[in-house]
Amino acid sequence: MTLPSHTDVLIVGAGPVGMALAASLADKGVAAVLIDKQAEGANTSRAAVVHARTLEVLTELEVTDELVARGIIVPRATVRERDRVLLHVGFDDLPTDYPYTLLIPQDITEAVLLRRLSNLGGSVIRPCELTSLTQDTDGVTATTTSGEQIRARYAVGADGMHSLVREQSGIGFQGDTYAQSFVLADALLDGDVPEAEIRLYFSPEGVTVLAPLPGGHHRIVATVDEAPPEPDHDHVQNLLTARGPQADPAIVREIVWSSRFRVHHRLAEHYRTGRIFLAGDAAHVHSPAGGQGMNTGLQDALNLAAKLAAVIREGAPDATLDAYETERRPVAEEVVAFTDTMTRIATVSSAPLRGVRNTALRALDWIPAVHRKMAMNLSELGLDPQRIH
Repeated sequence: MTLPSHTDVLIVGAGPVGMALAASLADKGVAAVLIDKQAEGANTSRAAVVHARTLEVLTELEVTDELVARGIIVPRATVRERDRVLLHVGFDDLPTDYPYTLLIPQDITEAVLLRRLSNLGGSVIRPCELTSLTQDTDGVTATTTSGEQIRARYAVGADGMHSLVREQSGIGFQGDTYAQSFVLADALLDGDVPEAEIRLYFSPEGVTVLAPLPGGHHRIVATVDEAPPEPDHDHVQNLLTARGPQADPAIVREIVWSSRFRVHHRLAEHYRTGRIFLAGDAAHVHSPAGGQGMNTGLQDALNLAAKLAAVIREGAPDATLDAYETERRPVAEEVVAFTDTMTRIATVSSAPLRGVRNTALRALDWIPAVHRKMAMNLSELGLDPQRIH
């Protein structure tokens, strides 16, 4: 596709965040151009958790029902050390029409969002790689590797942790990198594996998440000191053997897909500078322990779309756009802190400290307010100022 010369909003990055933003703008009658440097969308499961607050905001795009139909409804989570349950977190009492966590591979989420974008008259221009982005008082000028230029009233970087938009804008990205790597794998498993539950296993070696996926698959996420780029059957089996259930061990029958990655906990200093905005991983990255990364980004997208449409279509004052950072950055700040704390608590290596931790968690498990606080934070229902009354 040919890059047009002008648009209202240029969106860089066609992952779930960029597609949701483009679809929402199209639905509101705002001209937007969505570009991505990849020749085609990713076809792996990656982010597989969609929380209740995200399902709520996605009703605007009329995609929630399809996502729910194609995913697995999971009403609870448990924190464990081997076979011992330390803490229960139930989602079935959440004050929402979606009192659960939805497990659905990211490639399906992206396919649903892309179809909705197409139905609204939008598309993704790819491969189209940004090389420079400049702004003035009237708009933004973007140049691509092919030498093409596009002029936009506003630009949004939804181009991930290594965001060129953020780099070009001069916005700082503060934080650090975890010493460990993360293994991500989808597998066919036998043994004591959950069908309607997310399990978070604590161990001295690291934290391990085990959760069901559609098609009889299970997602494994684990912190490790070292791992190959694509962990194989034996590597994943050794992780589950060392950290997972003991009475009825989880047995890996087949690895469907796997990857290794490093994780950062970082937050952009600002979400806006002039006519340039950041959303999703370009603005915040953190531990995947709570499955909240994509969720926070999708909520960013719908929030920003509403404010851009108000300014562009309805003539709202420019200060309307400042509220995007005011509303969304504190949410990401809390998610980054929450997941960092969870990761550090999970990976305590000292045996005496692990005993104290486990005793404390089992005591907290008797307190209903703790269950509700955990569920509200994980679902992000308790974090979004637009929802809190």
